[in-house]
Amino acid sequence: MDTMRDRFIATTTRLLDEDPRLALVLAEISKDGFQPALGRHPDRVINVGIREQLLIGAGGGLALTGMRPVMHTFASFLVERPFEQLKLDFGHQGVSGVLVSAGGSYDWPAGGFTHMSPGDVALLDTLDGWTVHVPGHPDEAEALLRQAVASDESAYVRLSVHANAAPHPLARSGFTVLREGSRGVVVAVGPMLDNVLAATEGLDVTVLYATTVRPFDGQALRRAVAGARPEVVLVEPYLAGTSTGAANDALAEVPHRVLGLGIGRRELRRYGSIDEHLAGQGLDPAALRGRIGAFLG
Repeated sequence: MDTMRDRFIATTTRLLDEDPRLALVLAEISKDGFQPALGRHPDRVINVGIREQLLIGAGGGLALTGMRPVMHTFASFLVERPFEQLKLDFGHQGVSGVLVSAGGSYDWPAGGFTHMSPGDVALLDTLDGWTVHVPGHPDEAEALLRQAVASDESAYVRLSVHANAAPHPLARSGFTVLREGSRGVVVAVGPMLDNVLAATEGLDVTVLYATTVRPFDGQALRRAVAGARPEVVLVEPYLAGTSTGAANDALAEVPHRVLGLGIGRRELRRYGSIDEHLAGQGLDPAALRGRIGAFLG
């Protein structure tokens, strides 16, 4: 199976051929994969080098001219390092573009904490109007990327090597119901789905699958809670608790409890594999089953 990043390169290369309004801005990362696109569209494929603030600034400038910029690098360099440029060059200027990250929360553990970005979605939550897509499979990544490029909104497509074994049909907007139960609701975000399904096997719970987390689908959550106990577990592949506020807001009229599971704030300094990081964060199936079961009683 190709990776989400492989699919991003192939899909964006095709979109550059199809849409003269589209421009791609890189900061060295993935430049080799885009060599054919650069040869065909040298005026619309721009590599600024290892200058991430310029990456966003150039994208904002392209947006001001009416282009649809796609900006790409590791998540830590796309959202965290140039955050001021995102706030000003897009938000303050009133223009939009598409951010496509690689690296997720810990895709390359040997790269160290500089290449990890568990706080990216929480940071974007401080800005207004960003749509956030978290695909769980390369097929979903392609569909969500095409959706983001075709829209006129600011969108973040969060790619990762961590992926589910198979794609799932995407809801037109919001969350998809994969299982129904009465003891509570578990929301699995993107690549956390396989582990959540394994962890909840045999449990009487509703499982919702989320690949677009902003806007947060409060309506789907309210419907799910109406058919189950109002106890919600959010399992996200980034900072734990990122969406608990959104869930609480959605259920403001309903007495409820919410547990946010995800990446902890404490840095794990023994950089192992992705699976070892999942286990270290309590996000492997066995740990999830224990944590979800204890919360739901």
